[in-house]
Amino acid sequence: MTFADIAKESWLSISGNKIRSFLTVLGIVIGVMAVVVMVAVGETVQQSITDQFSSLGTNTIMIRAGAAQSAGVRSGNRMTLTLDDAEAIARLPDVMAVSPVENSSAQVVYGNKNWSTSMVGVYPGYETVQNIEMKYGAFFEQTSIRNASTYAIIGPNTAEELGMPENPVGEVIRVRNTPLTVIGVTKAKGDSGMMSQDDMVIVPLSTLKKRIQGSRFPNSVGTINVKLYADADNNIVVEQLTALLRERHKLQDGAADDFQITDMKQVMETMETVSGYLKLLLVAIAAVSLIVGAIGIMNMMLVSVTERTREIGIRKAIGARESSITIQFLSESILISFIGSMTGLILGVGLSQGVGRFVMGYNVPFSIWPVILSVTVALIVGLTSGVMPARKAAKLNPIDSLRYE
Repeated sequence: MTFADIAKESWLSISGNKIRSFLTVLGIVIGVMAVVVMVAVGETVQQSITDQFSSLGTNTIMIRAGAAQSAGVRSGNRMTLTLDDAEAIARLPDVMAVSPVENSSAQVVYGNKNWSTSMVGVYPGYETVQNIEMKYGAFFEQTSIRNASTYAIIGPNTAEELGMPENPVGEVIRVRNTPLTVIGVTKAKGDSGMMSQDDMVIVPLSTLKKRIQGSRFPNSVGTINVKLYADADNNIVVEQLTALLRERHKLQDGAADDFQITDMKQVMETMETVSGYLKLLLVAIAAVSLIVGAIGIMNMMLVSVTERTREIGIRKAIGARESSITIQFLSESILISFIGSMTGLILGVGLSQGVGRFVMGYNVPFSIWPVILSVTVALIVGLTSGVMPARKAAKLNPIDSLRYE
């Protein structure tokens, strides 16, 4: 028999019992669809994490004030970092840009509207450290730090919530009765998962501490953000930062650091590893339904062998070899699995892309792996679930088969 003959006869056999075949195929469809959707979910999570850190850059290091822990208990964010520390860090050879950062909440007023958002006091280097792009206007310069200028840069979401014009440069907003002139609007970057850069007000650090907060410690800062050159070794720079700050803070040998250094590259690698394991876990859970589908195919083929015992006996009586009988039943099993896998692939891709794009608003990445997975599943599930019934059919005694009623 040619391949076309085998395929035609397999199709006639499967379509002879439509309801049973449909339910069997449905098990594979659900299994493959579940795997494809879970792979898409895992890749979307992984891509989202990568995008969030890429927006900041993996060559970014954050230094927070206060020891991480003391005798197993957090000691709190003591203001141990200063502006002088930031200037000393800026002189390291691998450092591209540095900005001390002070975070605060703010009730922003514009006209008769107000909006609760985040306020960040920074240096001009913050634009480079955070990869900020301007949609309108420009970032403030170092002279604004020296003069504590009442300038503000706002995110696009903040401008929208306040009902400001398309280009609000030159408009005046108020924070705690302090008027601030908008000199720039940032380009939309999306939610970073930690703090949305699209919904914040950025002001010179001296303006925040002196004019808005009235801080008694204008030289202290809560965080220093550092951006390294692309060819810098993060591990070496972390060691240099640790040694520099310990020396500046006059910490004795054996004393705990009074600061915390977070290397965003290491954080990203850790998150990618965790998301990779999460993706494997999701696929493993979905694969259980594939096992159930394979059992369904095996059950159908065993029933088919019993129902067609007399047919098998006639074939063997007129000269059909065991290999021909085996191939016939294996081809039916593979065909069922192939139909279910391809249908599950189409439905899985359509469901993940449709829900992701139009319902959740996420750009779901399309990977070739679900296609390869579906074809592989079709072959493996078809073969494994069809081997036992095919061997049983091939080993039937033709005389006993012809007597079967």
